[in-house]
Amino acid sequence: MAITLTEKAAEHVKKFIARRGKGIGLRLGVRTSGCSGMAYVLEFADEIEPEDQVFEQHGVKVIVDPKSLLYLDGTEVDYRREGLNEGFRFDNPNVANQCGCGESFSV
Repeated sequence: MAITLTEKAAEHVKKFIARRGKGIGLRLGVRTSGCSGMAYVLEFADEIEPEDQVFEQHGVKVIVDPKSLLYLDGTEVDYRREGLNEGFRFDNPNVANQCGCGESFSV
């Protein structure tokens, strides 16, 4: 099982953590929400729980709880700018359907 982080996404995470002044990485998870059933959750991580899985790329730790990892395995997290919009994007091979805005998905 693996989660990958592009170099561009890692650069943004490092900047956000530096501005925040603390943190050991990025916590990635899912929650029930949105029009398609599940939504991505991104938070700063200040600690790692014993059951968490940790993936590290480009000097950034991505921390995922075991329940979320079932839905996120194989996901690549990128940071993109498209026109006036910019933000994290998820290329999740487990997604069977997603809403038009890309904020929620189902597997």
